[in-house]
Amino acid sequence: MLSCRGVAKTYSTQRGDVPAVDGIDLEVEPGQFAAIIGRSGSGKSSLLAMIGGLSRPSGGQVVVDGTEIWQLGENQRAAFRNLKIGYVFQFASLLPTLRLIDNVALPALLGRRSAAGEAYGKAARLLEQVGLADHVAAYPSEISVGEQRRAVIARALINDPAIVLADEPTSDLDEHTEMEIMDELLAVNRERKATLLLVTHNLALAEQARQIVHIANGRVVP
Repeated sequence: MLSCRGVAKTYSTQRGDVPAVDGIDLEVEPGQFAAIIGRSGSGKSSLLAMIGGLSRPSGGQVVVDGTEIWQLGENQRAAFRNLKIGYVFQFASLLPTLRLIDNVALPALLGRRSAAGEAYGKAARLLEQVGLADHVAAYPSEISVGEQRRAVIARALINDPAIVLADEPTSDLDEHTEMEIMDELLAVNRERKATLLLVTHNLALAEQARQIVHIANGRVVP
C-alpha cells in the first residue's frame, strides 16, 4: 500500500538549509495500522505531508497504492490525493462558512465521482456513523472541538480512500474525547479495511498499532 524509498526533506531558511527528513525507508502493507512516533520536531509531520502529496520531497520516492505520486503532474496528483488518500489534520480544518454536511460532501463533489444527491446522502450517512446525525446542518463554530474532529474523519472517508493519514488528530483533546477519536479511526481500519497511518507523540495510542515506526532527527531509529 505504501512504500517510501530514501525520502528526504530539506527546508531552506535564512540560517541555511535545515534537514527535516533524512533518507527514510518505510513499508506499510494494505490494511495495516501503523503509527509514526517521535518527539516534536523529529520530522513526523514532514514525512506524512510528503506521503500525502502535500509537500514535495527533496529526494526519494513515495509510492501509494502502486503509484509514485511525485511523478504525477500537479493536477493529476491532486486528483489522486482526493480519491485515494483521506487526510485527518492536527486541527479540524473545516471550512467555517459551510455546514458539516457540506464540508463532508465537498471532496466527492470536487472529484466528480458522485452526483450531488448521492454525495450528500453518503455524507449524511458518514456523519451518522461518527455520531453527528443531529448536527448535519450545524456550522463548525456551533459544535465542540471533538465533534469537529469526528466530522473531519467523515470527510476523509467520503471517497472511500485506500489509505487514511492522521496527523496528531488528538493532540489537544481531553482523554475521553481522545479515546472517542481513536475509536473512530480504529473502526476505519478494522471495518473499512483502509490502511491507517497515525502520527502521534502519545505512546499509549501508538501501542495499539500493529507497526510502530520511531523517528528521531529525521531518521528511523530502533
